[in-house]
Amino acid sequence: MSLPAPHETLMYREAAEAADVIAAQFARNQVAVETLAASLRAAPPPFVVTCARGSSDHAATYAKYLLETRLGLVTASASPSVGSVYEAPLQLRGALYIVISQSGRSPDLLRNAEAARAAGARVVALVNVEDSPLAQLAETVIALGAGAERSVAATKSYLASLSAILQLVAYWSQDAALIAALRMLPDALRQAWNSDWSSLTEGLVPAHNLFVLGRGLGLGAAQEAALKFKETCGLHAEAYSSAEVKHGPMALVGPGFPVLAFAQPDETGAGTRAVVEEFAARDAQVWLAAVGGDLALPAAPHPACAPLLAVQAFYRAINALALRRGHNPDLPPHLNKVTETV
Repeated sequence: MSLPAPHETLMYREAAEAADVIAAQFARNQVAVETLAASLRAAPPPFVVTCARGSSDHAATYAKYLLETRLGLVTASASPSVGSVYEAPLQLRGALYIVISQSGRSPDLLRNAEAARAAGARVVALVNVEDSPLAQLAETVIALGAGAERSVAATKSYLASLSAILQLVAYWSQDAALIAALRMLPDALRQAWNSDWSSLTEGLVPAHNLFVLGRGLGLGAAQEAALKFKETCGLHAEAYSSAEVKHGPMALVGPGFPVLAFAQPDETGAGTRAVVEEFAARDAQVWLAAVGGDLALPAAPHPACAPLLAVQAFYRAINALALRRGHNPDLPPHLNKVTETV
């Protein structure tokens, strides 16, 4: 089977649309998001719960750190099987329950959203398919607006999930710097798309395993990257917090072991860079994605925007890597575009 050129894959084309998708999303959703944010300020939830799977759950990791650092709201990830398989009722009265889904069709997410509403939670859906069962079930819908996504590997819909979370938190917190950053984010994403990460693409062609590190707001980016290595490249990758990796997993890191690290331009950045330096001293094969790193990134308009830039640059690199390793990133084996779990 012949493989397409890197710029001909659906994954490449869809990921390249992310900046335009997000610019349109911000404009389209502004009134709805400001209205939701005002109501949340007027009646603050005691805590937040996220419910998602796959790439959407990595967006939920980002939501956890953003909500906790910007609003001080404890945010927990729901285990969908608790509601859909065990049918265990949860005490959610007054909580904000955020369900993130591209398709809005997975039975387990629908059952948990129904249970959350019955328990007195406020259900907000971040969903790409606006006439989906999830959108009809939710009290409030924030449309991702990513449009049709035909590649199995989610790209623009994942970034649109992050931007929807970012816009909501910016207006909920009334953070002027974060609101200003929204206007600059699309152009920063276009710059990130043009980043040269060819050293990562070349270096991982023969790899069998690697670690992907991030921390805080950057942990979800590491999780998303590890998933993409598996599904598009057939490459086993594990995501860790750059703090958590020191609690056992780092014993595997020795000469030649590949490590990709995303360093946030915030309080977690120094710690991530210190781990990278330690691994480099062991002769590990290390790449640092950061402003000034060997995988360069443009300066983010706000630290909370940095994970979106890192993932956007990564998508272009992983598309090229998949092809170099003989895989079509649009057609991972054994996978379908929509996964419906119970």
